[in-house]
Amino acid sequence: MSTQEKLLQATARVLTRDGFSALTLEAVAKEAGVSKGGLLYHFPHKNSLISALIQRHIELFELAHQQALKQQPQGPGRWTRAYIQASLQGEDAEQAEISSGLIAAVATDPTLLQPLQERYTQWINQLENDGIPPVDAQLIRLAIDGIWLCNLIGLSPPSAECLAQLETRLLALL
Repeated sequence: MSTQEKLLQATARVLTRDGFSALTLEAVAKEAGVSKGGLLYHFPHKNSLISALIQRHIELFELAHQQALKQQPQGPGRWTRAYIQASLQGEDAEQAEISSGLIAAVATDPTLLQPLQERYTQWINQLENDGIPPVDAQLIRLAIDGIWLCNLIGLSPPSAECLAQLETRLLALL
């Protein structure tokens, strides 16, 4: 594992375990087992750590989506079916911790979310141009977003059984 990856995982652990107020360069360096100078070599400030977490979040989702896309038959709704599958497959521990970087970005500097906002616009364009009614694409997107947000901030996230039923219902829209 690279030092950068080690530092990002340490950042995510500090955020998840101790909250945003505890996110300091010193805390991340200690969690990662590196010197503060070692951390600063890779990430010169806290915002650079948060930006890197957001980029990693995007990469992990797109990797999951690409894997799901390979399993989908050609035709209308293919991209959207993979989007549903990738979104509802459940975050692993790394993804859940990295998602906490999004809350840190909002608390620190909302402009840090710009790369995610730009990518999100691309994803929505893909959904709306996937050969399904655009309103259905928006309904699916908003349902997925709501589920993700509930999981992210702990607002009574749906059970695994409920998620399976929601996935079936969303796929039925296609």
